[in-house]
Amino acid sequence: MTGAMDGHAEDRGRVFQASGDQHISEHHHYGDAAAPPSGPDSVRRPAVGRPPVVLRDRAEVLERLRDGMRAGRGGEVYVLYGMGGCGKTAVACTLFQLATAEYGRVGLWVSASDRASLRAGMLAVAADRGAGDGELLAARNGLRPAADLVWQYLDRSAEPWLLVLDNADQPEILRDGSWLRTSPRGTVVVTTRRSAAHWWPGAELQHIGVLPREDAARVLRDLAPHSGTQEEAAAIAERLGRLPLALTLAGGFLSQQVLDPWTLETYGRHLDEEERVELIDRGADALSERDPRHLVGLTWQLTLDAFEARGLPEATALLRLLARFAPEPLPLSLLDRAGISGVLPRARCETALRALLDQSLTELVDVGVRCAQSHGVLLDSVAAATPAEQVPVLNTTAVLLLDTAVPDVPDAGPHDPLLRLLVPHGLALLRRIGDPSTSTDALAVVTRLSIALHRTGDYLSAWETARAAADLGERLLGAEHRLVLAARSRAGRALFRLGRYAEAEALLGRVRATQERLFGADDPDTLDSGHGLQLVLGNLGRRDEAIRLVRSTVAGRRRVLGPAHPLTLRSRSSMLVLLPASEIVAEDGGTLLSLPSKCVRFLGADHTVTLGAHHNRAWALYLLGRFDEAGQEIRLVTEAYRRRFGPDYPIALSAQQLLSRTQAARGHMDAAIELMADVVARRERGLGPDHPFTVAGRRLLGDLSSGRWRPPET
Repeated sequence: MTGAMDGHAEDRGRVFQASGDQHISEHHHYGDAAAPPSGPDSVRRPAVGRPPVVLRDRAEVLERLRDGMRAGRGGEVYVLYGMGGCGKTAVACTLFQLATAEYGRVGLWVSASDRASLRAGMLAVAADRGAGDGELLAARNGLRPAADLVWQYLDRSAEPWLLVLDNADQPEILRDGSWLRTSPRGTVVVTTRRSAAHWWPGAELQHIGVLPREDAARVLRDLAPHSGTQEEAAAIAERLGRLPLALTLAGGFLSQQVLDPWTLETYGRHLDEEERVELIDRGADALSERDPRHLVGLTWQLTLDAFEARGLPEATALLRLLARFAPEPLPLSLLDRAGISGVLPRARCETALRALLDQSLTELVDVGVRCAQSHGVLLDSVAAATPAEQVPVLNTTAVLLLDTAVPDVPDAGPHDPLLRLLVPHGLALLRRIGDPSTSTDALAVVTRLSIALHRTGDYLSAWETARAAADLGERLLGAEHRLVLAARSRAGRALFRLGRYAEAEALLGRVRATQERLFGADDPDTLDSGHGLQLVLGNLGRRDEAIRLVRSTVAGRRRVLGPAHPLTLRSRSSMLVLLPASEIVAEDGGTLLSLPSKCVRFLGADHTVTLGAHHNRAWALYLLGRFDEAGQEIRLVTEAYRRRFGPDYPIALSAQQLLSRTQAARGHMDAAIELMADVVARRERGLGPDHPFTVAGRRLLGDLSSGRWRPPET
């Protein structure tokens, strides 16, 4: 080396040469250079996937929003909130078009789905409103507050504007950067899934829900006008839960078909035959980039991912549990039980539920009972995406929660609104569960629920529940499974109370014969069906058959259950009604008339079977011509029934009818007619004018009023 600076390099070589100390720091970068930060292609156009052909039903919402854009108005913030897919962005898009076309506003559209998109979009808004390159560069590099720059130029805007912050599902982003403000020069509209008011201080909140039936049908026909009638479209719309995103996808699917176009009727059939969520999402544009927000199978996964990121896995767990149930009001008391710990800690259920409410994944409804309700397409989507290894514990927990909400031994009582609310959830479990063991547990619970409904006098719900449970159970367990037959038997018992005697006889006879063949004559289930069948035969006037059957049932229950069991005593009580007067006194060695005292000793004076025995004994005394005794006993029974069950309860009316007879037999005809007129009026309201009990009551009232009535001959 000569000391001269004579080094040189070729290609990518480097020479470092100095006459003194040299300190070198090298930074090596490999691969393509990072792309510089870029903003949206436009803030003057809504960044939406498929705008609606016509916005349906939202006239009231739009009118409120338009009020904020009339001359001289400004400074408003409107928050459109609702579940994913409910059409919040569609409302904002329509308002955007109105603002620019009719109100002379500058329309500004920013995606607020994440920090980077929000920041880039808002800085693009500042540029649109006149910010210089130097100011924007300083804001991008963190040398000046970006939000302050944006709002400085929005406040200075020479033209009034409408700013839409779309998909602001992480409102903490807006809050932390102070991006959401007001200005006298314009109106801000935010779309979000987050409904909690504390995120939106000073804003006017507007819920966006599903569409009314007729408007939902029109959405389908707007997109696929030749696929079917308005009525067919309305039926499909109901199947899709009237959710705008699902309607748009379904209509898009029908409109895009070329080789073999489906009708709405065909689409409905495929909804039954295929996985519903997958079929709906087939309506997405295959040539466009997949956007999770535009697919029902993925849109809610964005929220579940956010739960995981925020350390709220229990919210995801709770939603997956809710997805085992039906899209109907679910009593909140069902979730506040120890059994939920199989899925999430009970202490964390409150936090999880609040998170779901905040994200519009469920809503609180009050139907006389405080409930949570989620959309059906949402629940189907979540259920379809639930990891397979989690399904068994979710099903087991759901069945356990339902089990604890149904009385262990259903007893007669007044109407309980909770019971009817549980029905769709029990049936939903039977539809979802594919494991025979868990399905057996679910069927047992739902059958017990039908018994509880029956005992409150809600015979129609009891029949519908038992019949549907049996049909669903049969698919997995088979027609001759014990629990399927038990559910069929309960359906037959309810048919009898509905006055459909012929159907009840056919069903109970068929079930009892199968039970006897499979399990034996003394099996408790066979005996239970026999007890129900003898009630039907007695009311059909086939008394001899009914007496033979009830004697057989009493004997079997004595052998299997014992003489003091409530079911044994109940069957014995039926003999007080069926036997003719000549046989009552001698039956069971002359002890049948003392049955109520035995019931008091074994069961207690207030037990339902005890009251029923007193009721039936009063009838026997009436047949024997002991009218004073019969009248005193049935009056006490009637008063007890009315106190316990209410005046409209079917058994209370039956007791009142007998009280009317005893009054007439004792010569108190005016009192008898008044009592019977009340019975007929209540039965017409509760059972209907054509129910056999109503018809029989009306006939008795006519006989009493006309003077044709005569007391029984002794």
